[in-house]
Amino acid sequence: MILMIILQHREEQEAREYLFYCVELAQKATCKRSRCGSIIVKDWDIIWAWINTPPAELETQRRCLCSKDSYHRKVTDKTCCIHAEQRAIMDALRKHPDKIINSRLYFLRLDEKGERSYAANPYCTICSKMALDVGIKEFVLWHKEWISVYSTQEYNILSYAYQDSVL
Repeated sequence: MILMIILQHREEQEAREYLFYCVELAQKATCKRSRCGSIIVKDWDIIWAWINTPPAELETQRRCLCSKDSYHRKVTDKTCCIHAEQRAIMDALRKHPDKIINSRLYFLRLDEKGERSYAANPYCTICSKMALDVGIKEFVLWHKEWISVYSTQEYNILSYAYQDSVL
């Protein structure tokens, strides 16, 4: 059963503002495969924002141009960069550990032209598990038809369901 909430009125407008900020962030992402931005918000304050980059931002760790098919099947995350959501969570834990509980995570990806890309169904179990574990309450995605809020538990369940449907 899907429990996501479709935002409307003032809440939708506030979410759009946060998501447009994610667009600005994503334009600065250094991943050569996918450019993403993510922010974590608590009580209308942005407690942390980040983009996807190679680990420790080291060029020696960059694998963006490697084909995902070149990895062994046991390599479950075939992206080379730390996800924007992971970066935002890790930095929020370092700098604002008292604010991350019951916060809301906003995520947005750019398309190949550098423009906002509408979200598909939740699919990243790495980020969903991490957000669930640290106490983030909700994920916000901008779908073509609406902006939706998922509880982190639901987001995690849907991410695993996506994995199952692809296999």
